[in-house]
Amino acid sequence: MTATKERAANLREQLVAWRRHLHQHPELSFEEHETAGYIEAELKKIPGLTVTRPTATSVLAVLKGGKPGRTVLLRADIDALPVTEENDFEFKSKNEGVMHACGHDGHTAILLGTAKMLSDHPEDVPGEVRMIFQHAEEFGPGGAEELVTQTSLMDGVDVVTGLHLNSQLPAGMVAVKPGAFMASPDMLELKIRGKGGHGAHPEEAIDPIAIGAQVITNLQHVVSRHVGAQDALVVTIAKFQAGTTHNVIPDTAELMGTVRTFDPALRQKAPRLIERVIKGICDAHGATYELKYEFGYRPLINTDWVAEQLREIALAEVGEEHFMVSTPTMGGEDFSAYLEKAPGAYFNVGSGSDEADSRWPHHHPRFTLDELSLETGARMLHEAALKLTMPQQ
Repeated sequence: MTATKERAANLREQLVAWRRHLHQHPELSFEEHETAGYIEAELKKIPGLTVTRPTATSVLAVLKGGKPGRTVLLRADIDALPVTEENDFEFKSKNEGVMHACGHDGHTAILLGTAKMLSDHPEDVPGEVRMIFQHAEEFGPGGAEELVTQTSLMDGVDVVTGLHLNSQLPAGMVAVKPGAFMASPDMLELKIRGKGGHGAHPEEAIDPIAIGAQVITNLQHVVSRHVGAQDALVVTIAKFQAGTTHNVIPDTAELMGTVRTFDPALRQKAPRLIERVIKGICDAHGATYELKYEFGYRPLINTDWVAEQLREIALAEVGEEHFMVSTPTMGGEDFSAYLEKAPGAYFNVGSGSDEADSRWPHHHPRFTLDELSLETGARMLHEAALKLTMPQQ
């Protein structure tokens, strides 16, 4: 048993207690006042940390090591989702309609445990470790962007890392990938303006529903005919609202969707390709349109050498049988904002198991964790702090 594994095992009950308290008291993005207060209070019980509040609902703990080295930022997100929980745990959410359905309660507990493990042996830590408990990951523009652009959090940071618990991976598995890891979750809103009329006489109307259906179908040609097969692009229309009854053609139809890619250049090109399709179809049928296109979080591109360091840490801590190279995901993450300022890498820790009934997908009302994953996460972040703060050779 490694020293780090033993330290994490000794914290097992506390990790679970932190996670369950947070699970019972979830708060939405930018509303995490009670959550931040609880985190701050728990951190102040740990000696050797300097604890501050860089924003109203985020918390920063800083540990200065006992010898020279680099400055490393470790990140956990703390916000919850507008989901009504369907679990029946004793520690289920007490806040109606709000739930930790993505594992952020576990991320926070893991980083609290990491802070405790590091502070118990500050002499082992080169340089400086900053631990940011970040608000508002779930909804843009995102807490990371606010911290990066409006505070001094990233001043002097040499490298950054963080993790996400993943219910689709077995508990205890660690997954790391160099390069493109998560996509840019951009959004479009489209209003098609036609001409209403009677359902019995469509020739007298300009039907925005029929036009919208053509738009949806033809937007897939952007992916299949205007983007190289080797380049990943997702265009999904997830909302289509129009009409009020069975025999009235409405004046307007409203569509909403998401556009996702790993490639920054393709990301800039996508809006032009999409609008060209929309304009062509609307012009052909005599309709007009209003398109609102919003860029969300940037693609998350891991720095190769940091990902390699995390791979080595994982092999040492959990063994080759519990390590895998991550599969890229079209999900988005505002951790990408930190990577604009410093090299770094984001990685997954498995939290799924049949025993804990924790294989439910993220954002599902039955989502939960195998709490053994908390120890794995704490071990990984603890070792990352020790290794990544070592002076550059």
